[in-house]
Amino acid sequence: MTQRILVDQAQIPTAKLDEVANTPLQAGEVRLELESFALTANNVTYAATGFVIGYWSFFPTGVEGQGIVPVWGTAKVAESNSEALGVGARLYGFFPMAEQFVMQPAREAGGMIEDKAAHRAELPAVYNRYAEVRAGELSSDGLRALLQPLLATSYLLFDWLDDNTWFGAEQIIIGSASSKTGLGLCKYLAEPEARPYRIVGLTSAGNKGFVEGLGACDTVLAYDEVEQLEDVPSVYVDMAGNADVKLRLHTHLADNVKHSAAVGTSHWDKFAQPANMPGAAPKFFFAPSQIAKRREEWGAGVIERKITEAWKRLAADADSWMELKFHDGLASALPVYEALATGKARPKDGHVIVLKH
Repeated sequence: MTQRILVDQAQIPTAKLDEVANTPLQAGEVRLELESFALTANNVTYAATGFVIGYWSFFPTGVEGQGIVPVWGTAKVAESNSEALGVGARLYGFFPMAEQFVMQPAREAGGMIEDKAAHRAELPAVYNRYAEVRAGELSSDGLRALLQPLLATSYLLFDWLDDNTWFGAEQIIIGSASSKTGLGLCKYLAEPEARPYRIVGLTSAGNKGFVEGLGACDTVLAYDEVEQLEDVPSVYVDMAGNADVKLRLHTHLADNVKHSAAVGTSHWDKFAQPANMPGAAPKFFFAPSQIAKRREEWGAGVIERKITEAWKRLAADADSWMELKFHDGLASALPVYEALATGKARPKDGHVIVLKH
């Protein structure tokens, strides 16, 4: 028997432990035991957009109305019926919130491992690829699981904005700038010495001091200060999905909203899209699309190398803005997930669930 966490697809803060029997491996399959995985607001976004983007489809549960939220982490092959991976191999990548995972691995030309399970064939390829990793410190595994996917999105947002010449904006506004993806984007936007835009971070009143302390924003405003935004050509990058804030921002800036990007939905309960807003209509930013574009333009491996360099650059001083929090056992993920889904988690905390190490 093995345990997994099921999430109510209609009420995503509601999750429970579930036990299922192990099934025998088929030809070409391997069984992995998860060692550790990260939990962030990004996982709440996976749940909130589970049907729209397909995140519920990666790890089918067979239980009506109950889904498994994907997580980023590290796992070790415990049993193998495949020539592609032997027992003891360690993989980093996209896993279910569970103790075990069965996959059908195949080696790619670049050395990555791809899950060839039939149900994943039509899902975004970037989530089906896994990297072999060496045994390392729990802290380094945790940092990679916490920061690589989030800061990869931050960097891809920066690259996409640059690719579009900042949409002619004089200010770039980041909603939920206290989130790790939000603060990553703020930091990447602050790197160019000559930039035509100002960086404005939006956050809750309680997190305003935290964001100001990061030093990456030119201005930090609380959500109730949206009407203080300078009325100039702007891009809004929304990490939170708070429809009330979005409507107020669009109403205040009107035609000066040159682009409005929806990235995350940490405020999943307020995600309903307002109708007939002034300014540019919000569009969802899907990071894998920018990866695919750059792979076609630059060739395989280039954008991946840039992403790796970028996230490691910010991770080098992560201890100044993030505190690692380790939790033992799969059951310990339940209160952490609930806190993230209900907006009660501290932005400075980086949560890592430890199953084996």
